[in-house]
Amino acid sequence: MSNQKILNIDSLSLQELDTDAELIPLMTPEDEEEMNNEQLPDDLAILPLRNMVLFPGVVIPITAGRDKSIKLINEANAGGKIIGVVAQKDEKVEEPTANDIHKVGTVARILRVLKMPDGNTTVIIQGKKRFEIDQVTTEEPYLRATIKEVAEERPEKGEVEFATIIESIKELAIQIIKESPNIPTEATFAIKNIESESFLVNFVSSNMSLSVKEKQELLAKNNLKERALETLRHMNLELQKLELKNDIQSKVRFDLDQQQREYFLHQQMKTIQEELGGVSHDQEIEEMRKKGKNKKWNQKTKEHFEKELAKLQRMNPQVAEFAIQRNYLELMLDLPWNEFSKDKFDLKRAEKILHRDHFGLEDVKKRIIEHLAVLKLRNDMKSPILCLYGPPGVGKTSIGKSVAEALGREYIRISLGGLRDEAEIRGHRKTYIGAMPGRIIQSIKKAKTSNPVFVLDEIDKLSVGPSGDPSSALLEVLDPEQNSEFYDNFLELGFDLSKVMFIATSNNMSTIQPALRDRMEIINMTGYTIEEKVEIAKRHLLPKQLKEHGLTDKDFSMSKKVLEKIVTGYTRESGVRGLEKQIAKMIRHVAKSIAMEEEYNHKATEADVLEVLGAPRMERDKYENNEVAGVVTGLAWTSVGGDILFIESLLSKGKGTLTMTGNLGNVMKESATIALEYIKANAEQLGISPEVISNYNVHIHVPEGATPKDGPSAGIAMLTSLVSSFTQRRIKKNLAMTGEITLRGRVLPVGGIKEKILAAKRAGIKEIILCEENRRDIDEIKQEYLQGLTFHYVSEMSQVVKHAITDQKVKNAKTL
Repeated sequence: MSNQKILNIDSLSLQELDTDAELIPLMTPEDEEEMNNEQLPDDLAILPLRNMVLFPGVVIPITAGRDKSIKLINEANAGGKIIGVVAQKDEKVEEPTANDIHKVGTVARILRVLKMPDGNTTVIIQGKKRFEIDQVTTEEPYLRATIKEVAEERPEKGEVEFATIIESIKELAIQIIKESPNIPTEATFAIKNIESESFLVNFVSSNMSLSVKEKQELLAKNNLKERALETLRHMNLELQKLELKNDIQSKVRFDLDQQQREYFLHQQMKTIQEELGGVSHDQEIEEMRKKGKNKKWNQKTKEHFEKELAKLQRMNPQVAEFAIQRNYLELMLDLPWNEFSKDKFDLKRAEKILHRDHFGLEDVKKRIIEHLAVLKLRNDMKSPILCLYGPPGVGKTSIGKSVAEALGREYIRISLGGLRDEAEIRGHRKTYIGAMPGRIIQSIKKAKTSNPVFVLDEIDKLSVGPSGDPSSALLEVLDPEQNSEFYDNFLELGFDLSKVMFIATSNNMSTIQPALRDRMEIINMTGYTIEEKVEIAKRHLLPKQLKEHGLTDKDFSMSKKVLEKIVTGYTRESGVRGLEKQIAKMIRHVAKSIAMEEEYNHKATEADVLEVLGAPRMERDKYENNEVAGVVTGLAWTSVGGDILFIESLLSKGKGTLTMTGNLGNVMKESATIALEYIKANAEQLGISPEVISNYNVHIHVPEGATPKDGPSAGIAMLTSLVSSFTQRRIKKNLAMTGEITLRGRVLPVGGIKEKILAAKRAGIKEIILCEENRRDIDEIKQEYLQGLTFHYVSEMSQVVKHAITDQKVKNAKTL
């Protein structure tokens, strides 16, 4: 079968034709019945075809180059679009007359006319009915003739023999398509979907590789059954030819011996590489050997390289292992073995860079400068392994970049958040497909020096997975006694990491493996105060965002008062990430106004903040009052800073049971139990009747029940709340407290003091009760943050009650 015509027809039906049902190339029985009912005109313009025969129902493209043909097509297209198509007896005749064309042809409808750049006209036509020329009436300006319809003789409906012939035609057509390498298999769907027997015979006849004479004989047959049998005969002959051709090709195909084939391919590859100016296999190995001589390897590494290079030389470049082996050797050559950047131990310059890039964080800067001083004094000392611990957005990651600049070292960073596979750290063994080195070695390769500043970001977010524990793999990386010979599974050699300055960052120390935590020096980075945030915004965030938005300080500025409004009303964090987003939002609003040439305030006001950012969303808890018994203000630490916490207790008639609500954790529940037991044991000293404790149920509640709460620091607040409820006495005004309690009546120290103090100050607290041992934490806080606060240091629970509870009864006190 002729695949070219099938493809043209499919292509035309999808792209060129309209979506009208009558124009679809694969004709249905309904289409055929409608076509048979059409009346033919008495005479038609006749279009002679040189080398093809049009069958009813079939769509074909025709290229017309003769002047008569082009004129006929144009006039018919402008008129009724119906023409008569007949085949020439001799395709060489340029000006065919009545004697040069066959008598039987096909009435066709013009579907589309396309003008070609070369002057020819392509017309797409669809066959309708067969006709016979009665008499040619004129030959100018083109052939016209009177015609008569040629009726088709059809077998009776349901005739078994005819149905078998049709089925055989479909099967043979599908076999021919499978045997023909140039015909797409999609053509089988076209054959299977043809329902009309007459159109099937016409479609197959039109697409077979037959001569014009053979096709004309098929078209001239009136009897459909005879035409189908003749088509089947031609198909059998074509299938036999195809099978014979394929058989001959398979017999004469020369099958090269595997060794000869490989040799031939190797020679071809070598020739192609030389022609393209590339490097041959031998040249590539020689270049690797030269590079290896310039590396600062020890004897063991040098011998290993030579051994692996010899292995590559013996390998066939076509095998999969060749690429892995070459990648391995390239990694060895790319790694900076004993290559170090020169350190800049100018401590004043380093201090200047740290102050330039980060505001506040004085303790952190001091510790880093101290480490740099030690490195300066002992140049051969192994680099320290620091862990910057603190809430998000306080500058843990960025301070590593400043340290790298201060030292003049390369800076690299990898994020460990969500890492679950040990191979990400140690690499995969070479035996695996797709093997590669771990992220530590890959980063060192990228740094091109063996002493970069290496930031291990989010080290607290490593997790154990089915492929091992990456935090355990980091034990070797972060151990100064072991990392001089760090073993990567892919590299299979020890690599010296002892001169790398590792800086890890963490938000939560409790999730870090104890052994890993022990290997690092922890530097605590606390959150910023409101004043520090305002200063950071003024010095760093505002200029940075103006630059990123294409503006200058002449276009827009913000006062400290406005920045403080944004800090307190629109952010609730220890760092400044959220603050930077709010500032960016303000600047985007200004950028829009400038771009649209609208009026705006060059200096932002509080009204502008309300307009752009909306109503404040982060109003902090304020101290309430001491009118109600049992309500105490505690202090809490969260991952985004400190906050105040209200502890409420209430008594009701009952049998002395304790109920706790507010989404409390186990430690907090234990603190409540300890507080109640202490009161029971010391009821007389506290002025509480034992009968009251026995006859009243106690309910402790901590508001904001949707938020989980845990920790021991609310112990003294719970004790104070219960004493106030049992005695119905007021708690001292503007007082907050934090501390852990024991059954013996001791008060123990707690953490997060700076954040808690700042939260208390924001809430309007004036006095704070702390454990005596927390005095050292207060001494480390700048005095400017402590102004307006009075501290009471206690070591016993009786002292807490003395400082917190007044002798005055609450309003509407209950009689117990």
